[in-house]
Amino acid sequence: MELQDTTKAFGPHQVLKGVNLRLPAGKVTALMGANGAGKSTLVKVLCGMHRADTGRLLIDGRAVTLNDPRQANAAGIVTVHQHINDNVVLTLTVAENLLLDQLSDGRLRGLLGRRRLAERARPLAEAVGLDIPMDIQVAELGQAERQLLAIARALAHHPRLLILDEPTSTLSDAEAERLFVLVERLRARGTGVLYISHRLSDIRRLADRVVALRDGVIVLEQDTPDLPRAVQAMLGHGVGEVTHTYRRGGRERFRLQQVRLAGGTPPFYLSLREGEITVATGLLSSGAMGLLQAIYGLKPLVSGTMYKGGKPWSPRGPSEAIKGGVFMVQEDRASAGIIPGFSLRQNLSLPFLSRFSRWGLLDRHREAERAKYSLDQAGVVYQSDRQTMSALSGGNQQKLMLARWLQQPCELLLLAEPFQGVDIGARRDIGHLLRRTADERATLVVCTDLEEALELADRLLVFNHHRLVGDHRVEQLNMEQVLQQIAALPEHIDEEWT
Repeated sequence: MELQDTTKAFGPHQVLKGVNLRLPAGKVTALMGANGAGKSTLVKVLCGMHRADTGRLLIDGRAVTLNDPRQANAAGIVTVHQHINDNVVLTLTVAENLLLDQLSDGRLRGLLGRRRLAERARPLAEAVGLDIPMDIQVAELGQAERQLLAIARALAHHPRLLILDEPTSTLSDAEAERLFVLVERLRARGTGVLYISHRLSDIRRLADRVVALRDGVIVLEQDTPDLPRAVQAMLGHGVGEVTHTYRRGGRERFRLQQVRLAGGTPPFYLSLREGEITVATGLLSSGAMGLLQAIYGLKPLVSGTMYKGGKPWSPRGPSEAIKGGVFMVQEDRASAGIIPGFSLRQNLSLPFLSRFSRWGLLDRHREAERAKYSLDQAGVVYQSDRQTMSALSGGNQQKLMLARWLQQPCELLLLAEPFQGVDIGARRDIGHLLRRTADERATLVVCTDLEEALELADRLLVFNHHRLVGDHRVEQLNMEQVLQQIAALPEHIDEEWT
């Protein structure tokens, strides 16, 4: 498949500027680009969601027009989108989601009971190693399970071109490895794969070819991947090693005492101090995310006591946490962080409407002034603060999420996987912003990617099976010990670590 001289504009904003892209059969083509480079628009043109303004799509040398995703599927182009909930129907069961295309186009007819649906759907799930009940609603699944479900449904089409947009962003290492094996199997069958990821380890593992997109133009196309050169082409400048001055915390802002995140685990003590960025890492099942959820009032501790400013802390929900000066950037921004149809300005002011209001009336001038300041401070690339959130790239949405909570002072800022779906350049912008604003608060981040965690942390916590097994100063880090703590089986966890 091939795109020739493809352009796409939204109003005066030219997103794609004459893109020429080859996608050979039996090859994995990695597409790299900074947030806002046009990757998502390019994908939507390929999968029939957007009509290009000019240019041609060739399949086997023949020009094809795609008016909608159904036509793209019929032509053999199947896409798993970056935003997981765009790929599934939350109110349907797992089996219904896996068979949705067959149910919609009439291939499955007659009365279909749950047992028959499950029998037909289970092999599709097993193909990606997804072992879950077929009759539960997708809304009950975690993000990783939804991602694997979307991939399983895509593979059921037997695509000629499979587009994977940030497919490992929510997957564990073991789940990602299963995906890599599936991609390699598809490649061996002659399927073309367009693989979009900000994780260089994914690209290094899979890519036969690398294409870099910058400002709507293909600036590099390599049949022999050279990742340092590709990153430089993607960003427009070289990327050196990340260096920052490690800081030790000032006064204590938050404390956890004799805390247990799960039954049967030893209690732990943790003090969080202002000016210091503490990053908790571990496998997806480590339980680190449960710590954030407990502090933010989303779930209770099994036992133990939390203190904020020396006083007991036990919020009954996020609303109480926010009023108490504890803010959180959620992991799944699409369903728990933003309202896509609201403007940038509205999304920014939403948690703090009372501070922009007087006698029940919203001061729109003050709201607009604050929005412009916050967007500019966070380096969000936008046209107008009145445009909707859905118009922003994933990285710019994430920057806005952070800008929202930096509008007001807080005692503790919590961040769950803040670099999910974010490219290298945006990741470092977010890191610089967090460090620049950290002095007056404590900051606690959960980040399962160790490379990303070390890029940000002054202090690194390691969780394993709901236990705090490591507490390290990053400037004195013993990497071998950290890796052992992350990977240790429960029966091998050294009691001294806890």
